Amino acid sequence: MVNLFEGEVKGGGCRVAIVVSRFNTFITEKLLSSALDCLKQNGVPDENIDVAWVPGAFEIPQAARKFCERNRYEAVICLGAVIRGATPHFDFVAGECARGVSNLAMEFATPVLFGVLTTDSVEQAEERAGGKSGSNSGNKGWETALAALEMINLYQKLA
Repeated sequence: MVNLFEGEVKGGGCRVAIVVSRFNTFITEKLLSSALDCLKQNGVPDENIDVAWVPGAFEIPQAARKFCERNRYEAVICLGAVIRGATPHFDFVAGECARGVSNLAMEFATPVLFGVLTTDSVEQAEERAGGKSGSNSGNKGWETALAALEMINLYQKLA
């Protein structure tokens, strides 16, 4: 018989860190709000959530590393929004942010989640941040927090 390991969405008492980019705040505030709603609705108390704001998506991995090094969080959630413009800047920022977060996920025994939007337009970013209404439905902040809770539970089962 196959041994199956699957995480469940449970937050009960875990500690979570969130790194969020200040650039494109009109989007990232919605991502953060939705992620916080998800964590709280699934049992993570306010006092167990630490949030660090960074200037832009390029700085997200740097702050996430600091949280990982503290070794006191069950997950680190990275939130940001990189919207394509007329120059190649988008490619460098989005690519380096993704690479940095991925490297942390491989280096540390803590789930590090990538909730950084990389979109071609403001409209796409707004849609992925819950639409004009700002709801949790379709909000990638919510989905990333949900994935974090599932990974925390899976890591506990694999320990």
